[in-house]
Amino acid sequence: VFSFHLCQCTSTSTMPTLAVKRDALFQTLSKTYTDEEFDELCFEFGIELDDITSELEEAEKVSTTTLTKSEKAKLSTDVIYKIDLPANRYDLLCLEGLSRALLIFLKMIPSPTYKLVEGTQTITVKPSTEQIRPFVCGAILRGMVFTPEIYTSFMELQDQLHRNVCRQRTLVAIGTHDLDTVEGPFTYDARAPNDISFVPLTHETEFKAGELLELYATDPECKHLKPYVPIIQSSPVYPVIEDAQNRVLSLPPIINGNHSKISLNTKNVLIECTGTDLTKVNIVLDTMLTMFGQYTSPVPYTVERLQVNYESTNISKGYSSPEMQLREMTAGVEFCNSLIGINLTGGEMVELC
Repeated sequence: VFSFHLCQCTSTSTMPTLAVKRDALFQTLSKTYTDEEFDELCFEFGIELDDITSELEEAEKVSTTTLTKSEKAKLSTDVIYKIDLPANRYDLLCLEGLSRALLIFLKMIPSPTYKLVEGTQTITVKPSTEQIRPFVCGAILRGMVFTPEIYTSFMELQDQLHRNVCRQRTLVAIGTHDLDTVEGPFTYDARAPNDISFVPLTHETEFKAGELLELYATDPECKHLKPYVPIIQSSPVYPVIEDAQNRVLSLPPIINGNHSKISLNTKNVLIECTGTDLTKVNIVLDTMLTMFGQYTSPVPYTVERLQVNYESTNISKGYSSPEMQLREMTAGVEFCNSLIGINLTGGEMVELC
């Protein structure tokens, strides 16, 4: 018998695909592969190299007319790998997670150890949130250094999670904020749409929440947000996260506030996740933290906790977030061998884990 640890995870029915730039991936792996060699590595690891393409090739595939020379010149010819991933491997949905997992598989690096530190920031949950999205978790990553590439990956992982485990934000929504632009303690409330006013990330003018959702439902320039409007539009109250100065950080699951937006200059990041399923809220938060915790300084993989306090005990008495729980599973060696037709010793299985 051998034991191993797993992070909590649940599966969905759709297999996600990750598109990564080949050269950036090879740089993180400290090795250059031929396409055939990388395809074999993917097969051994348990993922699939589905397509090899580029931004230009993809544009030419979907365009109904021939692209002009100037249009082609704006598109990158950098090679992109499209990789099909298991539906329950949310940790592989970004370059950081995929490259780290492959490096561990190749025994080039050990699995990281995450350090949880107690912080001073708190968020108070009002009883009114029980009507709409009762759960919230959060944490802080300090000393981050955003390059354009890291920033893009950080945003794209949120999109990937929203499409997959978050079920198009119906179960969970992620908000990321520049902590240095806001002031705790924070409040998670739910109020009538006309009682919420703020400047959203998409604009530079202030809107009441009800007006904003009407705009998102009809404005072609906001069509990417239109699918999320029905999640809360018919509710008598909308969820909202505010800081100590009553500045709106986010209107989940729709949009963040412009005031706390992340930029390349951001050093300290507040990540909050709200939702209707606490287990999935924790999974999504843990994924964001573990994927980008490698960029914290001065000590990588350091996560600062956020204390969540509920004014009503109907939902919870409160908790320190994140949990980042590991669970130990025990399985018989013979049983594992019989499942996949192999003949390994317990020690060999431990090495593979």
